[in-house]
Amino acid sequence: QVQLVESGGGLAQAGGSLRLSCAASGFTFDYYTMGWYRQAPGKERDLVAGITSGGRTNYADSVKGRFTISRDNAKNTVYLQMNSLKPEDTAVYYCSRIRSGTVQAWGQGTQVTVSS
Repeated sequence: QVQLVESGGGLAQAGGSLRLSCAASGFTFDYYTMGWYRQAPGKERDLVAGITSGGRTNYADSVKGRFTISRDNAKNTVYLQMNSLKPEDTAVYYCSRIRSGTVQAWGQGTQVTVSS
């Protein structure tokens, strides 16, 4: 079955960096667009970044220039490099599989906490 397993979350100071990983299994990884979403307490889950099967990327305005999404199709893994972290980046981050603009599968989420 489809599995998305996130890792790499944790506590960082403002201005610091974290790298999230999402290991995918149970499907042909390089056929799909992959995305990272985040959800802060009391807020909706929003798209942070996406990467198509061909490597085209898109970002939320709030993270442009600070976050970088990438994928390694040989390892069935998608990454989110987060630099210059801000307290407002604090959220649970979710990996997702996307097809025709619809999320088809979610990971379990990983907590990112940025202290000021």
